Amino acid sequence: MTLFRTVRRHSTAIVAAVLVAWSIPAAAQDISESHLKAARTAVATINATDEFDNILPQAAQALKIELINKDPNLEDLINQTVDTKAIELASRRADLEREAALAYARVFTEQELNEISAFYQTEAGKKLIAQGPIVMRSVYQAAEIWQRGLARDLAQEVAAVLEDEAPIEQGDGAGGGAEEAAPAQ
Repeated sequence: MTLFRTVRRHSTAIVAAVLVAWSIPAAAQDISESHLKAARTAVATINATDEFDNILPQAAQALKIELINKDPNLEDLINQTVDTKAIELASRRADLEREAALAYARVFTEQELNEISAFYQTEAGKKLIAQGPIVMRSVYQAAEIWQRGLARDLAQEVAAVLEDEAPIEQGDGAGGGAEEAAPAQ
């Protein structure tokens, strides 16, 4: 599995959690301020939304390219305007943090969130955050190799059994019997 797929899968999970959070507005009333604060701390501690940091800069860059391609004479104005508007929109990042905190608060108790934060503030927790993606890449590579070997071995073992136990009229399992039964032309 590639890093892109890993990031996409995690992004999908967080987006799904946010969508679930939005779809249950009544539950937000059940979350105390201290519970939400614990969730915000956990989200910040585990860097749950860090992978979304580049969304606004990437959108701004894509818009600049699109607009400059349409009207190259306005490049300076386009760059200045897009940068200004992007900076104005940067404050909306807090909306994502709030929604992520609500999503975590709906799944984890306040005590669990505090325990999560406490662990990820330890040296082991910090190392897990920093080195976890590298370890997971190795795990995904090992899983791909394991999967290919498993599929290969399964196919070989099934082929061997079918070859030994298949009725004679079906041939050698490689289509030989069908050719023998076909009328000559």
